[in-house]
Amino acid sequence: MVGLPATGKTTHARQLETENQALRLTPDEWMIPLFAHPDPNGKRWVLEGRLVWLAIRALRLGVSVIMDFGVWARDERSALRWLAAQAGADCKLVYLEASEREQQRRLEARFASDPDSNYELSHFDLDEFQGIFQVPGEDELGIGQIDRPPDGYETWESWIAEHWPSSPP
Repeated sequence: MVGLPATGKTTHARQLETENQALRLTPDEWMIPLFAHPDPNGKRWVLEGRLVWLAIRALRLGVSVIMDFGVWARDERSALRWLAAQAGADCKLVYLEASEREQQRRLEARFASDPDSNYELSHFDLDEFQGIFQVPGEDELGIGQIDRPPDGYETWESWIAEHWPSSPP
């Protein structure tokens, strides 16, 4: 699942989970119970690394997996596509978007209905996230060629080891 907060990723991922009898991995559902904060001292990357590890194990067992991470950067998306290929699985990226006004409306409704299970995000947070997010190109949304690792990395394995500590060896 690719997209910014409140674009419908988790709602769509839950639907796909049911339709495909797949394992859905959503980091935000783990962050609040474990850490009560969106990213305490960079622990999100450690958590995501373990979820990536779990996803690869599941794929190798023939279980479909839905990674509800948001994957804002092309490098993250390429790394996940590479990992899926190494596990003998196909990877399909699903990109969802919504206007900033709709995102803010959804965030406010989500937080108002269940503040203990959601992070409160402001208009300023959404602006900042929009500046960081890399919209996926058509070449990423198909099952085409996977990008080469970014400059400074000889392999996707080395990039993954640094980006997602505790991910598959």
